[in-house]
This record gives sequence, structure tokens and C-alpha cells, in this order.
Amino acid sequence: MKDGVQRIDKWLWFARVAKTRTLAAKLVAGGGVRVNKVRTDAPATAVRVGDVLTIAVARSVRVLKVAGLGERRGPAPEAALLYEDLSEPVVRVAVDPVAAATTAAPGEREPGSGRPTKRERRQTDRLEPGPGDD
Repeated sequence: MKDGVQRIDKWLWFARVAKTRTLAAKLVAGGGVRVNKVRTDAPATAVRVGDVLTIAVARSVRVLKVAGLGERRGPAPEAALLYEDLSEPVVRVAVDPVAAATTAAPGEREPGSGRPTKRERRQTDRLEPGPGDD
């Protein structure tokens, strides 16, 4: 690390955004990272302290401000010192299991609910047209 710059793939790995440096490079090359609102696809792109990274990972977007450059991939508390999380906190909505069961499409069963009973099977057969039904 010289002149206060570091490769973006190394920084993502040091900050524990990606499990491996190869995955970090693939994330950048795939267009999942923006540096100061500019999309980058080069893993060798330099990041500096103060840069804002927008990272699209696993159906979510994280906005991180670079607070420091890493020397090594250390434990999670050490990695958390490398960035300031600017992302909006994710609000989890509690799902009512009764309401979720009633909104399921007719004839569909909840995964893991086991084998249907004879009564449930008859109800499903009434909903689905079979051979000879018009």
C-alpha cells in the first residue's frame, strides 16, 4: 500500500465484504461495485480513505465509506474499523403464519408440511383438472 491507496478487491477482502479475494475480484468484475457513484469493473481500481462504495451483494445494497486501509485480513472487529456503514437499516417485518397460510395459492402446500392426507388430496384433485375433465 503506497500513497494511501489500495486495490478495491483487496480492500473488500480485508473488510470482510467478500469471503475470498477471488470472490471480491469477481464481484467487482461483474459490475456489483460503484466507487463514488461510478461503476467499476476492474479489480485493480484504487480506493482511498473517504471514498464511498456502493456494493450490490445477495439481493441487497450496502453503502460503505472507506475509513481506513487494511494491512491484513483480521478478525471482524478489526475489519469493521475499515469502513463506516451508510446503508439504511433493514427493517424486518414480522410475518403472521396464519395470514401467510391463507394467502397461498389454492392447491399449493407449504414446503416441509409433510405428506397430504386423503382429505387434502381430494381437495387438491377438485382444484386441478385431470384427464377426462373438460
